[in-house]
Amino acid sequence: QVQLVESGGGLVQAGGSLRLSCAARARSFSSYTIAWFRQPPGKEREFVAAVSRSGDSTNYAYSVKGRFTISRDNAKNTVYLQMNSLKPEDTAGYYCAASGGPLGMVRATSYNNWGQGTQVTVSS
Repeated sequence: QVQLVESGGGLVQAGGSLRLSCAARARSFSSYTIAWFRQPPGKEREFVAAVSRSGDSTNYAYSVKGRFTISRDNAKNTVYLQMNSLKPEDTAGYYCAASGGPLGMVRATSYNNWGQGTQVTVSS
């Protein structure tokens, strides 16, 4: 079991940047693949990015590739999502999730541990 707490959300103008953090409480944090999902208002939760257990490999949704960077620090039990060149369509609740499965899972149902989320609002 792993407990996740997101932070770093807020209000930013289009073109700006934010860095989200996902702090984990787990016995073996490095045994989990960690992903970020987001849920825009009135829409379903969607995959954003994921990082492998070691941090050596990553996976991104097409809509954020080249703008967002996911990374992890296993010594600090923390995963980060650096978001640059933000657009109004990036506005959503952002959630981190953990799974014992491999990198490559993009369905929310593949992850069984979730944080409470942090809101990101991008104004035009």
